[in-house]
Amino acid sequence: MTQKVTKAVFPVAGLGTRFLPATKANPKEMLPIVDKPLIQYAAEEAIAAGITELIFVTSSSKRAIEDHFDKNYELESELRLKEKHELLELVRNVVPEGVSCVYVRQPEALGLGHAVNCARPVVGHEPFAVILADDLIYGHGSPCLQQMIELYEYYRCSLLGVEEIAADETDKYGIVASTPVESGISRLSSIVEKPRPDQAPSTLAVVGRYILTPAIFPILESIGRGAGGEIQLTDALAKLLIQEQILAYEFKGQRYDCGSKLGYLQAMVEYALKHDEVKEPFKEYLQNFCMPK
Repeated sequence: MTQKVTKAVFPVAGLGTRFLPATKANPKEMLPIVDKPLIQYAAEEAIAAGITELIFVTSSSKRAIEDHFDKNYELESELRLKEKHELLELVRNVVPEGVSCVYVRQPEALGLGHAVNCARPVVGHEPFAVILADDLIYGHGSPCLQQMIELYEYYRCSLLGVEEIAADETDKYGIVASTPVESGISRLSSIVEKPRPDQAPSTLAVVGRYILTPAIFPILESIGRGAGGEIQLTDALAKLLIQEQILAYEFKGQRYDCGSKLGYLQAMVEYALKHDEVKEPFKEYLQNFCMPK
């Protein structure tokens, strides 16, 4: 398999119940971190890695995501008339030239594996990336997905982004057992969905970055429902592992679990402290708030 990874799948059909009522009418992926929604950070990471086709697996309640990546002629016209050129370029470049967006409906909420399989007609017989916008990753040196694509071009097999977690949190993640290949890279021997801490094979957890070969699709098509009555991507990966090599990659970067309130707030604070426009006054505010005179 010699194809380049040029397509990324974004499963965005979830209900975001942990953020209700904020997500009652607004998709969780549209929650902002400073001045950009989570889904835009995810898309920018993909584009920086060379992805040219963004495939959003959506539901009927996610029109705001489509609108965000579409042109807004009225807004652009207003900004042009008011000569707000910097803002105009900002709005125009949400999707750069040469990058396309495709939207696929997930008719039922049947899990991550089902969402990925919904993208099969668009992905075809190519390797592809999967990005979960809930997992906001600030890459060190280069974006997380770019790191993974560079490894894919060398190893030519499926890759899972992983990180070490606390032992008492294994029941929140897919957990891998693996053997080292080189620094930060290991070969999977097994993968288990949300095991209890006393049954987990390790504390190496799969987070929201994947590069998958198209061999995953026939498995997703035929696999039964797993945990929670859903079609689990983890279960499909366990079967794919019988057919071909899968590697785990401990990416260089900081992950923020923006599917949780605490992780979302941590991301907001730390991204604000990196933001050119607000970092200095925000830092001063935090110092005054934490150490009042």
